Amino acid sequence: MTKPIILTGDRPTGKLHIGHYVGSLKNRVLLQNQDKYDMFVFLADQQALTDYAKTPDKVIESIGNVALDYLAAGLDPDKVTIFIQSQIPELAELTMYYMNLVSLARLERNPTVKTEIAQKGFGESIPTGFLVYPISQAADITAFKANFVPVGTDQKPMIEQTREIVRSFNHTYQTDVLVEPEGIFPENEAAGRLPGLDGNAKMSKSLNNGIYLADDADTVRKKVMSMYTDPDHIRVEDPGKIEGNMVFHYLDVFGRAEDQDEIAAMKEHYQRGGLGDVKTKRYLLEIMERELAPIRERRLEFAKDMGEVYRMLEKGSQKARETASQTLSDVKAAMGINYF
Repeated sequence: MTKPIILTGDRPTGKLHIGHYVGSLKNRVLLQNQDKYDMFVFLADQQALTDYAKTPDKVIESIGNVALDYLAAGLDPDKVTIFIQSQIPELAELTMYYMNLVSLARLERNPTVKTEIAQKGFGESIPTGFLVYPISQAADITAFKANFVPVGTDQKPMIEQTREIVRSFNHTYQTDVLVEPEGIFPENEAAGRLPGLDGNAKMSKSLNNGIYLADDADTVRKKVMSMYTDPDHIRVEDPGKIEGNMVFHYLDVFGRAEDQDEIAAMKEHYQRGGLGDVKTKRYLLEIMERELAPIRERRLEFAKDMGEVYRMLEKGSQKARETASQTLSDVKAAMGINYF
């Protein structure tokens, strides 16, 4: 029996942070270990180049770092296919065909794109490639006929855009060659869009407000101890707010079932007064290190042989290209442009 197909990935624009981990990466590992799916995980370097075209070294360097983060978090190349987007030229050709089915106005209405354009400060100089990257994402997803796409909740508009493209293509060419995907979103709602340490926006490489999977223990400690809490909680005895307090938000994200009674008691104590920020941050640090320390150790081990990491990526890319090539052939046949 054919297994359902999952596709997901990340833009390699730096090392992955804990927002990536709790938003999608952790969930990918859980899905991988269920052995119920064929899974493709990719490094979206072409999409990264839409806003790093003039500084490609950042993207190139990030390929190795993101691959290390994948392996350290628990993705297993024997169970999933890990590949690099630019090594699959069929994806670019599919993107070209899909571009004819989507209006410029529809792209400009995409909430995720609008938010990212504002964050990056493009102004009137938005690279065309950046504006159309939802179409590129649709090509990535449909090339592997993915049934499911695990992503953070902020990516819901992207999944809907892909579904629209699939429906448009299948209707236009009277075919069922493309598969309409469904998003898989984090069960923990607080993890779906993890705010930065400063409480602003979401955790972002560009805003420098994150904790990275590669950060050593001392760096994590310093970052946690500097987190945004309640600015009005000046003295220990003062009642404090937990809403908008990043320490408690992160406790909700990283706390396990066995931690919930302690977290609830800490919230109540903080709100009535008598609990200092330092103590709450130390408790959060314990919770986070329990999760991050094993990842950090595995990452250091994999980093000892980067040649093997790149061989893994090459093997995965070869396998992925075989699948994408078959889909492209099906698409061109449906369109009637397989002339020879």
